[in-house]
Amino acid sequence: MGAKSESKKAYILEVARSVFAERGFKAVTMKDIVEACGISRGGLYLYYGSTRELFLEVIRKEVERNDSSMEKDLKDIVKASDIMMVYIKSRKKEILDKENSLAMAMYEFYAENPGSKKHILRNRFETGAKLLEKLIEMGVKEGEFRCESPELEARNMMYALEGMEIMNCTGSLPKNAFDREMVYLLSRIIVEV
Repeated sequence: MGAKSESKKAYILEVARSVFAERGFKAVTMKDIVEACGISRGGLYLYYGSTRELFLEVIRKEVERNDSSMEKDLKDIVKASDIMMVYIKSRKKEILDKENSLAMAMYEFYAENPGSKKHILRNRFETGAKLLEKLIEMGVKEGEFRCESPELEARNMMYALEGMEIMNCTGSLPKNAFDREMVYLLSRIIVEV
């Protein structure tokens, strides 16, 4: 693909991301994307054959962007507690930025496609749980944390994060709930100095 084609594809993805964030997954049609992009139907179908294919590409790009941002934020951080705070702040930003969030679209997509091989939500949960588990284990070794079961504590944190994301999607997450919940969960493992 040439530079012009890559640029057009990137433009379609960015516009589609906005449409999915605004309307969810189920309500979006290829016609909606065509109109939002201001391109012909053939121009869109040259790159993507369906809203499903387009949405999966939007999500793939989103994961890449989030991973890259997280790597940049983690550069030069070595303490388990500091790494955990970067991860929690990253998730907080994702969860509370309702206007730009793809969460509702992802929940809708996976409700319709529960057996999908590329289940981003399940992968995000498992990856986050493993990261938190390793950080808790590392923090226990360093004396920063105390915890009998890092695996269960990490999964509990992930369930709390997912629950808050769902609550925010429905408009039911009380103000300051995120911080209050995270302070409580962290207080269970942080060693007082």
